Amino acid sequence: MPIPVKIIVSGGFGVGKTTAVAAVTEIPVLSTEAAITEVSAEYRRSTTGGGTSEAEAKPGGIREAKTQTTVALDFGRITFDREVRAYLFGTPGQDRFGFMWRDLIEGAYGALVMVDTRRLDECYPAVDYFERTGLPFVVAINRFDGRVDHDIADVRWALAIGHRVPVVTFDARVRRSVRDALVVLLRHASDDRIPRFAEDAGRQTRGTGRGALAEVTVAQTPDAG
Repeated sequence: MPIPVKIIVSGGFGVGKTTAVAAVTEIPVLSTEAAITEVSAEYRRSTTGGGTSEAEAKPGGIREAKTQTTVALDFGRITFDREVRAYLFGTPGQDRFGFMWRDLIEGAYGALVMVDTRRLDECYPAVDYFERTGLPFVVAINRFDGRVDHDIADVRWALAIGHRVPVVTFDARVRRSVRDALVVLLRHASDDRIPRFAEDAGRQTRGTGRGALAEVTVAQTPDAG
């Protein structure tokens, strides 16, 4: 039986969390999206200078206005190498739903923090939250319109995260790209936890195997498209 792990997909409003979960899941995605209220839309326009960040990238560079927002969670599942089965929980992006985060991350193995480099400040709360809770996380820069506006080193500096935290780029619309980012997270979370397990058990891990979670490879992951 595959090892079940809970993965959090987080980040700011409109960064592509729902798109990423829907792109990679092997089961019908559970989404709790609702229409954005005019009050919320007006607030977003006033804080983003006209609503550019409200648009969501489509293949070919076409952009459409974002009219839906996640109000509870997104849920999907992906199996890696028949050994690891990741259950994906996407967090709501609006601040008013932040009270749900504590319940959503309970029992989580790690978090994928999605970033839009045009609005880096909107991912600060997620980065700060997972640093405080000690949950291993990876920063994943979503390539809106197929490009990244800043170098990874600049993003790392802006977020004030150490070199121990992986930073990757990916396309939330493409299954293989999302899957590859999740593989990086699984490996990072495994590497982060093994020393803790060893310390708790009073034993050394130098030279020991990394285990099924750390051995997941991109090539061995089933690809449905």
